[in-house]
Amino acid sequence: MYEKYAQLRKWKLETMSMDSEGDKIKEIVLKVSGRGVFGVLMFESGVHREQRVPATETQGRVHTSTATVAVLPHAANVNIVIKESDLRIDVFRASGKGGQHVNTTDSAVRITHIPTGISVENQQERSQIQNRERAMQVLRARMYERERSRLDLERRASRNKLIGSGDRSEKCRTYNYAQNRVTDHRINFSMFNIEGMMNGTALQIVIDQLRIQHDLDELASMDNFDDISPPNQ
Repeated sequence: MYEKYAQLRKWKLETMSMDSEGDKIKEIVLKVSGRGVFGVLMFESGVHREQRVPATETQGRVHTSTATVAVLPHAANVNIVIKESDLRIDVFRASGKGGQHVNTTDSAVRITHIPTGISVENQQERSQIQNRERAMQVLRARMYERERSRLDLERRASRNKLIGSGDRSEKCRTYNYAQNRVTDHRINFSMFNIEGMMNGTALQIVIDQLRIQHDLDELASMDNFDDISPPNQ
């Protein structure tokens, strides 16, 4: 869905790292580059729930699965200061596709930021140097998001409703294949176009609704702030 949406927007999409087991992808980190990327995709953070009847299901029962999406802004080197002394860097032999070279050299890299416990690994490239550079990019982004989230929570502590916060404890959207329905639970918005969502053409409709609600909440917050009278002099 996101790959096809990025193509429609003429954004550049690059796989930074991927952890898979057979045909199943456990985790994938993508870098999306283009104009206004974060402002558009920021609302996609959260738990996405899929409901469908698998082809192997003989009783017609609906199976439910979930995927967590985290959208992080790219952090430039100047935004986040990472001390070399705070890093633990481990190298190991990569596994999976890539040919004989991948499995015979210690090209894979795992970087752990000791103070926060954030750990990132990359084995996409054949070169240890390239894998380290990619891992550092992801580490900076995750540390940037950690700090941004902390400040954001402080700033929004007085609000009763958050739109697009990416709270993983609750589902943000459901894709029900049997009903051809997509529901975004944050704004109680539904549309009946699963195919359009999966090929990226209908995703913009949902994003637009989320942006409208977000802007309305921002305006409401500003109105509430204006209603607060200054203390008597």
